[in-house]
Amino acid sequence: MILHSLHDRSDLAARFERDPAMNLMELGDLDDLPWPHTSWYTLSQDGPVALLYAVGDVPTLLGFTRPGQAAALEGLAEALLPVLPRRFLGHLTGNAAKVLESGYVAQSHSTLLRMALTEPDMADRYPAGPWEPAPLSRDDLPELLELFEQAYPGNWFDDRMLDTGQYLGARQAGQLVAVAGVHVHSAGYRVAAIGNVTTHPRVRGQGAGGACVAALCRRLGETVDHIGLNVRADNATAVRLYRRLGFSEVTEFTEALFTARP
Repeated sequence: MILHSLHDRSDLAARFERDPAMNLMELGDLDDLPWPHTSWYTLSQDGPVALLYAVGDVPTLLGFTRPGQAAALEGLAEALLPVLPRRFLGHLTGNAAKVLESGYVAQSHSTLLRMALTEPDMADRYPAGPWEPAPLSRDDLPELLELFEQAYPGNWFDDRMLDTGQYLGARQAGQLVAVAGVHVHSAGYRVAAIGNVTTHPRVRGQGAGGACVAALCRRLGETVDHIGLNVRADNATAVRLYRRLGFSEVTEFTEALFTARP
């Protein structure tokens, strides 16, 4: 097996645009801001592509494919073993994560769902109730970080995401109590991946988070054609909310932290 490194954005875009719901993150990472931090690998012209995204202390490896190419992704994972960093977070479909365990110890195993907005009218009809989600800016960063510390510790957040203009927050008595934002937003490739959705424990169950996500879907719909998100499969409350908002399941994948064996 010969591992090939890819550098042509137009070629990568053509590959991923065949299945944008599956490849939201990859398409978004073709944008100018994340592109310098990406490395792309494949074994063949028509085979799966793996993305190593090196931002923050721990790089992230993405490897997504439909079941028909699961074996090809496993072969790609095996070929990647000599070039991967000593520690990384993996998001991988099928049994690719198990293949990597021949050279790595996998910790914090979780099963996640990739969901895509397939019925946007449902988000349009979601009742806002008393909440009035509004855009957040750099000025709101300290308050946003405080909310994450209280309600979503350990989440993955890069403050440059605020510069997309795609973070909405809801307030109660002037305090930020709910937020919905993006991990990826690309008007050029017409995709967005929602992330960093959280609600202060004090107001959970009152519709604040759902109102933020619904408003964000409407806002994103002005610039993109494909909206998706990742959610833990065992988070029944969140999965139920996203289905109510018009999202449906695209695939299931494994998330794990990989550390090289001694």
